[in-house]
Amino acid sequence: MSKEIFQKLYFKDEINMPTTDILLKSNNELEPSIKQKIEEKIKNRFDIKLMPEIEESADEKSARKLIATTVSQIRNVLRDNSLLLQHNIEYGFFRNLIGGSFLAFIISLIIIISTHYAGDITTRNLGFILAIIYLLPILLSKVIINKYGKYYAKILYEQFLTI
Repeated sequence: MSKEIFQKLYFKDEINMPTTDILLKSNNELEPSIKQKIEEKIKNRFDIKLMPEIEESADEKSARKLIATTVSQIRNVLRDNSLLLQHNIEYGFFRNLIGGSFLAFIISLIIIISTHYAGDITTRNLGFILAIIYLLPILLSKVIINKYGKYYAKILYEQFLTI
């Protein structure tokens, strides 16, 4: 659920994920020299040449699609990498925590509404407390997903450079 709602909401689709963004020439997350090493390794390993800066800025969508395809190839090569797996699990945990919080928030609202009519003040107060607790990860979801998405992307490329 969180992948469908929050990840697609913030990243639109795979061509807007941090793993794609970080390799764009216009992105400054990585040092240009590191980015160049990654591009050289991609060219040597997969025979894929990423677009030059002028072409990328003229047709960013195509550049993003090419990078997303390349990222799939890199993931396949690093499938058994334990460090990358750990960061993928971290990212998935927080993404799923946000999705679970969304469901729990809805259930908390149902509890608040149903106890309002039943007159059960203690349960209604518990519903309010839970609703606030579950609302926090939802409100912070963009920050959390972006942060862990970038961590994963950086580890992906660091590990790719080591093979």
